[in-house]
Amino acid sequence: MPDAVVIGAGPNGLVAANLLAAAGWSVEVLEAQPGPGGAVRSDRGVHPDYVSDLFSSFYPLAAASPVIEGLGLQAEGLRWSRAPRVLAHPLPDGRCAVLESDARDTAAGLDAFAEGDGAAWLELCATWDRVGRDVLGALFTPFPPVRPGLRLAARLRAAGGLRLARTLLLPVRRLGEERFGGEAARLLLAGSALHADLGPEAAGSGGFGWLMSMLGQTYGFPVPLGGAGALTAALVRRLERHGGVLRCGERVTEVVVRGGRAVGVRTANGEAVPASRAVLADVSAPALYGGLVGAHHLPGRLLDDLRRFQWDFATFKVDWALNGPVPWTARPATTAGTVHLADGVDGLTRFAAQIATGQVPDRPFLLFGQMSTADATRSPAGTESAWAYTHVPHRIKGDAGEDGLTGRWDRGEQEAMADRMEREVERWAPGFRSRIAARRLLAPPTIESVDANLHGGAINGGTTAAHQQLVFRPTPGTGRPETPVRGLYLASASAHPGGGVHGAPGANAARAALRKRLRR
Repeated sequence: MPDAVVIGAGPNGLVAANLLAAAGWSVEVLEAQPGPGGAVRSDRGVHPDYVSDLFSSFYPLAAASPVIEGLGLQAEGLRWSRAPRVLAHPLPDGRCAVLESDARDTAAGLDAFAEGDGAAWLELCATWDRVGRDVLGALFTPFPPVRPGLRLAARLRAAGGLRLARTLLLPVRRLGEERFGGEAARLLLAGSALHADLGPEAAGSGGFGWLMSMLGQTYGFPVPLGGAGALTAALVRRLERHGGVLRCGERVTEVVVRGGRAVGVRTANGEAVPASRAVLADVSAPALYGGLVGAHHLPGRLLDDLRRFQWDFATFKVDWALNGPVPWTARPATTAGTVHLADGVDGLTRFAAQIATGQVPDRPFLLFGQMSTADATRSPAGTESAWAYTHVPHRIKGDAGEDGLTGRWDRGEQEAMADRMEREVERWAPGFRSRIAARRLLAPPTIESVDANLHGGAINGGTTAAHQQLVFRPTPGTGRPETPVRGLYLASASAHPGGGVHGAPGANAARAALRKRLRR
């Protein structure tokens, strides 16, 4: 009988299993899909000569995460690679906002848009240098983060206290307007906020835009050499070296509860897998509560709160094998790993408003990845392994474009949406479509079918908005991995601190299980 069963072999599940196994526990990880990784996988499914990441690709949070750093995955063969430039956002007039790998170079580029914006950018960087490590320490610690929180509070007082707190709570549009005279810096912040589901007018989007921008400025947007799957492979190797067992193709259908305690799981084929100490669930909160755990084992208030659980935006993604580099009009974009495409901050606001009103955007904001630019091993010399994703509503009321998209996402609707995205790229890179050798479409239902945690294509395990963060994640009064069932821990992005590949929810769950055992 294993000490612990971990449901799901996504990054959080594998991090949790690694920490338990390294502490001497026997661990079995059960994964529904044929292979491990969750949203951290790569393949050659677009073209046999091209490595494509199925979902996540760039990992600034992993590079910054003390959890990932502490696992020492370099010893398991993990290597990081970076593009010459971190991020580019072309403007309609042919200029380009650029997040360079060196803050001084970023500042010099911003000064070309508005004198003084470079100094303002360096001020944001200096604030990050003072408080960034403590911000990450508080972020990656179970709520409430007592020790990191005390250190952060002291740092915040030294860095301006309430004024800095106000800055972080601002909508990103307002933050940009207060700090910068030119469009470029405002775009870098606002586009970064939309890596989550925070539009330019959302409270707290300024703080998130600042966080992502500073992560990029400090760590870059690194990628695993050889594909996203290399990160997963390193986690699996480390787990197995410590005696952990990974079983794929084993879908868990029930957490077995006796006397108010989780004692194991049951799989789709009827197998009972006992756990003598703990069950850790790298599944979404809605899938766990009232799904894997019967409603009669849970407080009515939790189930009532869960009915108000909010997912983040749905996602539509296209992968491409290109027979040449992307022909960007804005030259700096050719050497950036990530490119944002939108008509300024106003375009981002328009995009977010269309999603909020249930409309499929007619001019979708695109996050565009140039993987061969970031890692030359991804495709033959002179070519590019590329992707772009955008967001769409979960419940579609209408199409702001001309294709009449309804959200059925049949083949015709998928092709129409992909064509719309390609036309948007073509606006910024004329001739792009002529370089497409192959493409793969990942509509919201497809994304969910290959990773059930990505409900309807939601990639962050629930909204990043303030009403579902910290003590409100996944429901009010929680904020910790412990659940109402003894010995059961929530270890997914639905738990604090939320989405992104950093391993914190898995680590928090594992450490909670270990502490509980020590107190006995």
